[in-house]
Amino acid sequence: MEKIENYIGGELVQPASGEYFDNINPATGEVYSQIPDSDDRDVHLAADAAKAAFPAWAAMPAEQRFEILMRLVSLIERDLESLALAESIDNGKPVSLARTVDIPRAVANFRFYATAAMHLANESHDTSLPGGGKAINYTLRHPIGVAGCISPWNLPLYLFTWKIAPAIAAGCTVVAKPSEVTPMTAYLLSKLCIEAGMPAGVLNIVHGTGPKVGSAIVGHKDIKAISFTGGTKTGEEIARTAAPMFKKFSLELGGKNPNIIFADCNYEEMLATTVRSSFSNQGEICLCGSRIFVERPLYERFKQDFVERVSALKVGDPLDPATDVGAIVSRQHFDKIMSYISLAKEEGGTISTGGNAVTAETLAGYFIEPTVIEGLPHDCRTNLEEIFGPVVTIMPFDTEQEVLAYANAVRYGLSATVWTENLSRAHRISSLLESGIVWINCWLLRDLRTPFGGVKDSGLGREGGFEALRFFTEEKNVCVKL
Repeated sequence: MEKIENYIGGELVQPASGEYFDNINPATGEVYSQIPDSDDRDVHLAADAAKAAFPAWAAMPAEQRFEILMRLVSLIERDLESLALAESIDNGKPVSLARTVDIPRAVANFRFYATAAMHLANESHDTSLPGGGKAINYTLRHPIGVAGCISPWNLPLYLFTWKIAPAIAAGCTVVAKPSEVTPMTAYLLSKLCIEAGMPAGVLNIVHGTGPKVGSAIVGHKDIKAISFTGGTKTGEEIARTAAPMFKKFSLELGGKNPNIIFADCNYEEMLATTVRSSFSNQGEICLCGSRIFVERPLYERFKQDFVERVSALKVGDPLDPATDVGAIVSRQHFDKIMSYISLAKEEGGTISTGGNAVTAETLAGYFIEPTVIEGLPHDCRTNLEEIFGPVVTIMPFDTEQEVLAYANAVRYGLSATVWTENLSRAHRISSLLESGIVWINCWLLRDLRTPFGGVKDSGLGREGGFEALRFFTEEKNVCVKL
């Protein structure tokens, strides 16, 4: 059985403890590899390696960092099929999704930031002085130092590279922790870094649990910035540690996203996209629309057609190209989702389709039918708390004011989707939604140049574009009197 290794100081190494724990294939429920049970000793080694590598890496021209990162891009592209297969086995997602979304996005992340770093510009200001005379103010941006990057299990390589790519491109060195639930592609990436000639210590990957590894990264004195994607509760704990240490931190946290459908929408495009935005990756995407609000004249038609299409989704082996919905990532998360389906029934909801675990001789792992629930009030627990699975609620509305109150009623504010052909309404609703991202007549259409992040309990700070590169730098103003 394969043992995953840490990547520290340019080498693959065993954890200091010598201990490992099981990595489970969620489609079968069987152990298929071993994960290092690392601790603060491994984090200290990684931070020391990153600190030692920082001066040379920060001083390296952006063009040279670009060349190294682009070699890594070529290797990921070369190994796309094997990486997609590994992602599917590790996470439970359909291999077709990993092949067309997850791994290509990892490629795009490195390519974008390798290029963007060469175009990160400093500002200057021509300043007129009282009584005559001039001064020039200009801003320098220096890499902040060693950065800590902690990524989640739902889009493993996609979001892992989304964090480390801008940090490395900006001239920082990194101590990174992938989720212990889905560590395999990060481990494979470490091998590709060695092959690409990444200088030792520039990227260090420490595998293990949040309490042992994640906490040690956040609390390490030499790690100057923390970029985290995950649950809101964990984000609160990170803030409690990082803020008194005056670290920079960026938190991309939970979501409970509204999907607002007006009767004048492009119906067929809306329907197909709403199925996708509800159940892609088993609903385990922080951007999935989990609360669907439909203008009343369209509600009955939508309900009938939506339920019909959702019922036709194929739940099955993630390695089967025909599979639409794969396995839930872990037994713990499976139990959480099923508990919310039970809660919805207790709160008076009606299961329009789904609602059951899928069990069959060929499906021995953690599978749940795509589930649509109606008849719930907008402010019940099912409609307020993040479920993060193949479960959505649907309900009608009559006015813009009403649906805005429904949409904004939750503690989260990550993304929202609005379907309407009325241009004025689209802009009006978008400006009033408490959300960091609004998609109009589309979903998950991403331009990597744009800022990404949420409001309220969905996070702090922004990723994406030059926002991410700037996050990993410190600004210095220089004033020269002429």
